[in-house]
Amino acid sequence: MKRKVKVVIWGLGSMGSGIAKMILSKKGFTIIGAIDLDPNKVGKKLYEVLGVVENEDSSCIVTYNFKEFIKTDFADVCMIATASFTKVVFPQIKVAAEAGMNVVTTAEEMSYPRALDSELSDEMDRIAKENNVSILGTGVNPGFIMDLMVIALTGVCDTVEGINVARINDLACFGKAVMTEQGIGLKPKEFIEGVKNNTIAGHVGFIQSFGMFEEAFKIKFNGVIQEKEPILTSVPRSTDIVSIEPGEVAGCRQLGYAKLDGKEFITMEHPQQIRPEAETVKTGDYITINGTPNINLSIQPEIPGGIATIAICVNMIPHVINATSGLKTMLDLPIPRAIIGDVRDLVEDNNY
Repeated sequence: MKRKVKVVIWGLGSMGSGIAKMILSKKGFTIIGAIDLDPNKVGKKLYEVLGVVENEDSSCIVTYNFKEFIKTDFADVCMIATASFTKVVFPQIKVAAEAGMNVVTTAEEMSYPRALDSELSDEMDRIAKENNVSILGTGVNPGFIMDLMVIALTGVCDTVEGINVARINDLACFGKAVMTEQGIGLKPKEFIEGVKNNTIAGHVGFIQSFGMFEEAFKIKFNGVIQEKEPILTSVPRSTDIVSIEPGEVAGCRQLGYAKLDGKEFITMEHPQQIRPEAETVKTGDYITINGTPNINLSIQPEIPGGIATIAICVNMIPHVINATSGLKTMLDLPIPRAIIGDVRDLVEDNNY
């Protein structure tokens, strides 16, 4: 039997903790390092922080000092769940890759980092190849629902004249960082001002999804537009992280448009809010491809963002380990699939 796949978790917020729990529920993994800045977690054993069963795979001590775990030949993969933006996570990716660890990150911009920063992407690709590792950013969206799944569906089309994608989802499962990015709890004027000064990120991912479409189809859009609008609540709503009152912002409705040859080719609509059911809003994922043949896909309720992001990050681990070295996107790797058996059976000998 091969040795277990060794994992370091960097960031134990909502997503990082979920990733750690899922990894510990699978056969063939062991978590040998955990990094977080929260003083309530630092110094405790990982199983205590996660509230899971104590065993040899969950007993590392959480530290704020990444150098304790990010070191040469220490782990096979580092799971980074600390921020949404490439420039913020790049220093963490760099040290992990230089230590010989493959990297999977939840950072939304990392799903297609070339869309905003080709030079930094080239640098990550260089670092990965020099250290014989691969780097992947992924999640439920961007990374799957509004881009990879759509691209895959066009595989049964002769022609594609236009694409419309909508994702109506509940943000209640996410942590404080996402709530802040969406402007939840703000007054309408504060939200509008935040959009102007870029403190309201809204959904981080439309630009990356458009970039993935361009690469997949080998086309170049000649017009990309994004718009952000506040979703206001008329009733009290709350999660474990935030509580809001009528008239305050419950989420962000984001719209994106991409033109091809001067005509609108892709439209995206992504209203995200906490507890949409409080005002009888039903969640769902909707893909319409106008072409030959026409395709209409509806998923109700939505593919839940929290567990789906956690799952796709975990399920891509063997593909990342098996991949050739370099900066990767979901277009470069085999289609995601659940880890049902022992992960060691999915890892190729020559890369492990």
